[in-house]
Amino acid sequence: MPRLQIMDTTIRDGQQSLWATRMPIGDMLPILPKMDRVGYWAIEAWGGATFDSCLRFLDENPWERLRAIKANTPNTPLSMLSRGQNLVGYKHYSKEIVDRFIKAAHRNGIEVFRVFDALNDIRNVVDNAEAIKECGAHFEGSISYTISPVHTLDSFLEYGQQLKDLGADSIAIKDMAGMLTPYRTERMVKAFNAEIGLPVHVHSHYVGGMAPANIIKAAEAGAAIADTAHAPLAFGNSHPAVEMIVAAFQESRYDTGLDLDLLFEISEYWEQVRQRGHYKRGHSSLMHMKVYSHQVPGGMMSNLVSQLETQKAKHRLPEVMAEIPKVRAEVGYPPLVTPMSQIVGTQAVFNVLTGKRWSVVSKEMKDYILGYYGKAPGRIDPEIAAKVLGDATPLPADVAPGSLVTTTFDEVAAEIGDLARTEEDVLMYALFPNEARTYLSKHRTSERVDFLLENESSGTKEDDYVDINQIRELVKVAEESGVGEIVVEEEGIRIAIRMPGSVAAPVAAAPAAQVAPAAAPATAAPAEGGKERPANWYAVKAPMVGTFYASPAPGEPPFVQVGDEVAANETLCIVEAMKLMNEITADEMGTVREICLEDATPVEYGTVLFYIEPHASEGAE
Repeated sequence: MPRLQIMDTTIRDGQQSLWATRMPIGDMLPILPKMDRVGYWAIEAWGGATFDSCLRFLDENPWERLRAIKANTPNTPLSMLSRGQNLVGYKHYSKEIVDRFIKAAHRNGIEVFRVFDALNDIRNVVDNAEAIKECGAHFEGSISYTISPVHTLDSFLEYGQQLKDLGADSIAIKDMAGMLTPYRTERMVKAFNAEIGLPVHVHSHYVGGMAPANIIKAAEAGAAIADTAHAPLAFGNSHPAVEMIVAAFQESRYDTGLDLDLLFEISEYWEQVRQRGHYKRGHSSLMHMKVYSHQVPGGMMSNLVSQLETQKAKHRLPEVMAEIPKVRAEVGYPPLVTPMSQIVGTQAVFNVLTGKRWSVVSKEMKDYILGYYGKAPGRIDPEIAAKVLGDATPLPADVAPGSLVTTTFDEVAAEIGDLARTEEDVLMYALFPNEARTYLSKHRTSERVDFLLENESSGTKEDDYVDINQIRELVKVAEESGVGEIVVEEEGIRIAIRMPGSVAAPVAAAPAAQVAPAAAPATAAPAEGGKERPANWYAVKAPMVGTFYASPAPGEPPFVQVGDEVAANETLCIVEAMKLMNEITADEMGTVREICLEDATPVEYGTVLFYIEPHASEGAE
């Protein structure tokens, strides 16, 4: 029996599960050479939420991060997590974008690609598999493990065979919610070894505490690889500690052969990072233990807590946890993994906060029910489907969702223009347009400042008396305030800096408090914001904290304008919250009389978005 091999998840899934993916590259680089000496099967370094978090929160280029990690781990393969047709994003991308992204990731340092689909729909894995095999990398097909009436050992084996047929080099059992139990793990591993015959890789989050026992039973059943993290980023929502697993297998025939002293030395470093950053340790609470009942992954639970805190409703977490299984059953038991965990969890939050189940539905949930994410594992409640879809027609079962996305690389490159210098820049924009444009605009401006300072200032570099950092701060302020140009002049040096002209203009929207004329009312409602409005107008309010968008996408016309007649349940706007686009609809038929906000305005719970004059019912006097 070969020794158990270990993949380290510290700098990807470990920090994503416990530290909200906020670890900067500077915290990683000093310890990577020592991690490179351990002898891991691979280090999971990239993918998942790390890509967009670099852009959203850390002001880092995710491609540069990958190259820096690889430069410091030359002897250890790097692994990444791909969400199938979603890659590292939250929607499907075209075959060409998938192909270019996978090959770019490989040439920048990724050697192992773990690919999963949230619905275990093999059609969403095909394009990844073909690109991975073409570039000669390791294709690890991943099964999103869950428990439901429609998820059985036979269904998992069937999916495993489909992955093997696509050329998978290994099979990962992805237990993202920590719902595996030791003897269930043993049965699965034995069955996969017997019927599929590929190396089995066990990925089990700690959550309720069974993951270490799962790994032991997996090894005894013939698993080849297991995932762990260094102790300061282990336990709780993360993975078992590598030190624990290595010690457990010492003096057994599954001995990992890893140096425990070196592992502890590395963990001492991570503990210093944890303390310096005031990051929490992983721990399992009673709510975590209840995963065997509510089936909510640890990472999803963290997101729910964050969402409810934003909505000032953390005390309602127990209600949301009770609502999640109901929503999941109603929409066909999707595994609760990205993006389905966000879609199902957010719907549960809406149902609880609004007090009216399914009265607010995200665009993503509607698209899922339409079939644009893939085939639902089970039957979707027809009443829910009818309420959400209205007259919309679901995608035919024989049409692969990814085939509908036809965006070409050249189209994306033309859209981002000169801001993109490399293929990686264009791909970054293809996946996250707003975040990539902001990042590239900012850093192209910094490059322009450097160039001007080097070429237009007088004297040598030592004699320069213009503070480049101060100029960068001025540029940042100017960009945020919409200023087109700033001029810095001091003791003979004059530098004019124009802001990047290629930044997209904000979406056209009705100006704040735009009001259409209406018939004079017999009575007036109490004044709000200094205005009196007819008593029969009703307010459409934000059901959540988020950002108000007047149009479906940048550059497109707004959903409604003042004076438009709208039907009941017609979409008025979008409030973006929790990474989802949530359509806000009219309660009843009427005329839009006032749009209260400008486009892209942050809103709080209860913020008035529109005033609508309802149409009189037939026969009314």
